[in-house]
This record gives sequence, C-alpha cells and structure tokens, in this order.
Amino acid sequence: MTEIRTYQMLIDAEWVDASDGGTFHSVNPATGEVWCKVPEATETDVDRAVEAAHRAFTSGPWATMTPTERGKCLYKLADLLAEASEKLGRTESIDSGKMLKETRWQAAYIAQFFQFYAGCADKISGSTLPIDKPDMFVFTKREPLGVVAAVVPWNSQLFLVAVKIGPALAAGNTVVLKASEHASAAMLEFGELIEEAGFPPGVVNIVTGHGDPCGRALTSHPKVARISFTGGPGAARHVLDNSKENFAEVSLELGGKSPFIVFDDANIDSAVNASIAGIFGATGQSCVAGSRVYLHEDIADEFLAKMTEAAGNIVIGDPLEDATQMGPLCTTGQLDNITAELAHARSEGGIILTGGKRPEGLGGLFFEPTIVDCPRQDLRIVDTELFGPVLCVLRFKTEEEVIALANDSEHGLAAGIFTRDSARSLRVADAVRSGIVWVNTYRVVSPIAEFGGVKGSGYGRESGMQAMYDYTRPKTIWMNTSDEPMANPFMMQ
Repeated sequence: MTEIRTYQMLIDAEWVDASDGGTFHSVNPATGEVWCKVPEATETDVDRAVEAAHRAFTSGPWATMTPTERGKCLYKLADLLAEASEKLGRTESIDSGKMLKETRWQAAYIAQFFQFYAGCADKISGSTLPIDKPDMFVFTKREPLGVVAAVVPWNSQLFLVAVKIGPALAAGNTVVLKASEHASAAMLEFGELIEEAGFPPGVVNIVTGHGDPCGRALTSHPKVARISFTGGPGAARHVLDNSKENFAEVSLELGGKSPFIVFDDANIDSAVNASIAGIFGATGQSCVAGSRVYLHEDIADEFLAKMTEAAGNIVIGDPLEDATQMGPLCTTGQLDNITAELAHARSEGGIILTGGKRPEGLGGLFFEPTIVDCPRQDLRIVDTELFGPVLCVLRFKTEEEVIALANDSEHGLAAGIFTRDSARSLRVADAVRSGIVWVNTYRVVSPIAEFGGVKGSGYGRESGMQAMYDYTRPKTIWMNTSDEPMANPFMMQ
C-alpha cells in the first residue's frame, strides 16, 4: 500500500490543518488509488486567511514596500519556480493525471510570467489631466484594490496561478488562493516557495476545500475586493451571487467549445498536427481545446483520414512515462459525462470515426482519443464542453457559412483558422466572436498577450500589461495652485 501523503494549508505564513481537523482525499487518476489527503477548509479558516491578507495589505511590510521591491520578490519567485519545475510537475501529474513532460515544462515556462510581472511592478503610472478649470493641477495615480480571491481549477493550475497572482502582487494587492478540490497538491507545494521568495506573512495564502463552504466563504467575504475565477459556468453563477455580499470586482474565464476552421487551401498536415495539439493535448482538458472542427468539404476526407490515423496511434498510459502521449482524465465525473454525451450524440445521428470508449487493459480514468462526425450543427455535443479528448467534426462550403456556424455557440473563448490566404484569415478572425484567435497555429500563450472570452466564456482578461491595471483603480487628485483664498460659495459671481 502506497503511503498517503498529508498536506497543510498556507495561512499567514503558517502551515496549518483545517480548524476542525477535516480532510478529504485526492485520487491518482492513472491508478485510481488515494495518494494524499488535503485539509477541508472551514469558514473560520477562510476568514483567517482573508484577515491575514487584509492586514498584510493595510499595515504589514508589504503595504510600504516600493513597487521595485515587490518586483524583486516576484523575480525571486520566478527563479525558485524554475528550479522546482521537475518536482512541481511530478506532483501535478500524479494529482491530476496530466502528462509529466507537459507539467514540468509548464512549471518552468510560467517562471517567465512571474519575470514579466516582476518587471511590470514599477511600470504602472497615472496621468495628468488638461483640466478645464483655472489654477488647478489634476492628476491620477493607480492604487491596488486590496485582497484578491483567486479561484483556480485543477487543470493548468500553476499557469493560472501565475496569470492571476503575478499581476495582482506586482500591483500591490494581497491574495487568497483557493485550490481545486480535485487536485490541490501542486498548489500547496508552490506555496512553499512564497516565504523563500521573501513575501511577508499574509501576502499569499492558500486554502483548500470544496465550493461550499470554502469557495462560498471566500468569494462572499466582506474584505475581498476582487475575485478572479476560472472554472465552469455553474460555479461562476454562485460566485456572482456571492459577490453581491461584498461588491467585489469580478473576472470570469469559463471555458469554451472552440471552433477550429480548416479551409481548402490550408496546409493539411499542419492543420492536423495543430488539431491534435488542440484536442488531444492535455487529454482535451483545456479551456481552449479546439473541440469543434469545421472542414471545407473539398478537403474533409483527406483531413479526416490523416486525423483518424494519428488519433489511433496516440500512446495512452502512465503520465509519468516519457513514451506516453496522452494520460487519463482527472475525475470520474468527466468520464461518466463523456460516455453519456457520446451515447446521446449517436442517438442524434453522430458517427464515431475512432475511439469512443475506455481503452482495454488500463485501470484508472483513461478514455480513447475520439472523433465524432456530426451531420448537423444542432447536435447537442457540438456546443457542449466535455473537457476530454472528443472532437466534433462538421463540414462547410463557404466562408460566410462557416463564420455563421462558428458563431452559433454560447461559448466564445478561442478559435483556430487554417488558410494560406492572409486576407481571408483577417476577415474570418475579425468576424469570429471569440477572445483569442490563432491563425495557422494553436494553443500558444505568452505573458505579453492577453487572453479571455466573450459570451458564455466569461469576461475580463488575464496576462499582458493590461492585467496590471485591472488589479488597480485610479485615484484622482485635485490641487489648487492659486495663492488666493477660495471664494465664498454663497457669493457666486
């Protein structure tokens, strides 16, 4: 029997258990075995974390540090993260089932996000205003908001931590992170780097638990000034309800059902490779997964022949092994939902070209790479996010038709366009309603580039310089430069 590891939460620079001793177990999706236990935070624990963050913001050393000094803490954190990438990646793979070669690479790469925001810390500026009043000097300055509640899902958790707390800390805020109940371990190990990087007590706190009470108590806490949430629309609605208690600013990233459009002049091999990365990379457990492929009818057969062959050759197995190309799903809920949705798709006329079932000879939460040929846009599966390795394929004839099909969705996070016609790529990129558009590439990110969605994929943006300003608010300061006393207000000229 493998020894079960025990984790603690980080609150006010102390590693603590839940106040009532409650815990829950985390299961290794590749084996189906419990491998660690994590504290189940109570409302008392959440309150303690927010109060610690509020003290750090208002009266602790963090409140008086210069922006440049804050940047130095972030630079140090970036260095430590790069050094710990192998360890963090392995923990994340065991806990979530994601591929080790992806998690350790991602942990190392996101060090660059912290470096970017470290450099941005002393670049936030206000402005002087050409005011329409005589003898007045008027200027603005940007101030941090206060305590930020960052709610992070289990998939790409270290990346999402970086794009949330990087700009929040650089701007001078303090943070309470809520890790996903499905895979909390890597977040807690990340917390070990916080003190070593020189952040004062209370600046970053990490709590673990379920949506109720942990998530509810955090997002409704009266001392939370901003909520940054990534997750599903159901949970997001609860977050919005909770924010009515504190009037916190809210940003939401809610996933999608991203269209991947391949025109008849596209480089087919390149499009196939990008589609594999977009839907089977990370076992399809990506908010930007290119899960709706629209193929021009003239190249559909060629594309599908190559895509089904590639999908059938994907090596499924232990995510810690270098030879593995696709690991398991993270939760049994995903597995059950995918199985049910595929059965429903068949009943509506969908045809499974490859996959569609659990692979033989493997335990754990594995599912085969699956391609569904959909005869109509109105199949439920076409606009249902499955968060798994399932690709819906449809055909189109004209540019106008495929734009309409791509936009016929409640989602709007990402889109892919493959064509050699640059004018067409710009037209379609402008016309498709999504927050991110990739042309002749897919699933690429950078700390310099903003990302976020429209419609049911949420609102607000993460990453990029603009995120710094989203974690601040302007203060307008008026200065009377005249030596003359103010006039009697009751003797108006």
